Amino acid sequence: IDAFSRRVIGWALDRRVEDDLTLAALRMALELRRPPAGCVHHSDRGSQYASVDYTDLLKSHGCEISMSHKSSPWENAGCESWMKTLKYEARASIARFIDEVYNQKRLHSALGYRPPVEFEQVLGVSSRMEARA
Repeated sequence: IDAFSRRVIGWALDRRVEDDLTLAALRMALELRRPPAGCVHHSDRGSQYASVDYTDLLKSHGCEISMSHKSSPWENAGCESWMKTLKYEARASIARFIDEVYNQKRLHSALGYRPPVEFEQVLGVSSRMEARA
């Protein structure tokens, strides 16, 4: 997150948090912003941010490395706030996707190219299933 504008400039998703994940997010941010030498990169003290590959990439772009003090979560409050917002919004979006897209519109070859709700309605099982869910 750009601390000045609060814009998310680098991100990556994976099932596990490993060096490749954080490096992908950092590369995206560096490509988008092309920061000048001396730009400060601040993070918590997570091992992925302290790894040799991660810090070497920062140094190769002339970035100054800053890390939170031990047991000082408020130093990274902007990023923590963003993560809270992301999790809240993602849950709402996932529920909306499941209910409105996957169940109502997503065609399945195994169901005769019908969405699940329509398939159940054709068979007359929808109301029984909804009562259990």
